[in-house]
Amino acid sequence: MTKWLKFSIPMLLILGLMLASACAPAGSPPTPAPAPPEEFRDEDKEYPSTAVPGEAAVERKIVKTGHITLEVADIAETMGKVAEVADELGGYVVSSHKYEEEKETSGSIRIRVPADRFDEAFDRLRQLAIAIPYESTEARDVTEEYVDLQARLHNLEATETQYLALLEKAETVEEMLMVQQALSNVRGEIERIEGRIKYLERTSDMALIEVSLKETRGLAEPWSISDAFKSAVRGLTTFGRGLATGLIWLGVFCWVWIPILVIWLRRRGKI
Repeated sequence: MTKWLKFSIPMLLILGLMLASACAPAGSPPTPAPAPPEEFRDEDKEYPSTAVPGEAAVERKIVKTGHITLEVADIAETMGKVAEVADELGGYVVSSHKYEEEKETSGSIRIRVPADRFDEAFDRLRQLAIAIPYESTEARDVTEEYVDLQARLHNLEATETQYLALLEKAETVEEMLMVQQALSNVRGEIERIEGRIKYLERTSDMALIEVSLKETRGLAEPWSISDAFKSAVRGLTTFGRGLATGLIWLGVFCWVWIPILVIWLRRRGKI
């Protein structure tokens, strides 16, 4: 067997097992990464164990989210109080928006708070409202996905170490390029999984609450002389426009109603 075959066969085996591990469904036990063949091992080099970390040591990961709608007297003031609640509980504001229309003002603010203070945050938000027309909470268990990602990351890191060992044994430029390409693919997958793990850790540690705000008006709006005068002027203007429109219509259709009026008056003996 040539030296090239000795080199390519273990590479193909590693690539095949890598693809099988990457395509495995979530929750299935990951395939352990193979150790380099004996002829490619350094006697003084220690290779990492491919044992998968046990699930017993992993803390459960629960992603909590909530949504609450508050009817309040002042949108801007309440948004400030919601931000204060987040800050006092050790959280922060993710985003906030305020919408002003002709007859209605509304707003929304998204906050994150420590997961263990999620219920406390909801209790404090309820105290800011005149009424609460809607609220909902959800807790999603992502422990299985988290454990699976940890196991896949462990195997990928072991495979990366093995590729580095193979790279040291490469003797030609072509062999080095092939190993470096495979090494680059493994590193990309490691970074993707590390990013997902960090996201699950962050979202399970910090719960998300979406707060919708609606402004509530009193049954009777405050009365003022200026508002009453403006309303009367608008009414007079509307009446004038309506009267002028009616006169224009009468003038345009005089050839219809004048003959009818003459005939009616003659029958009544008025003319």
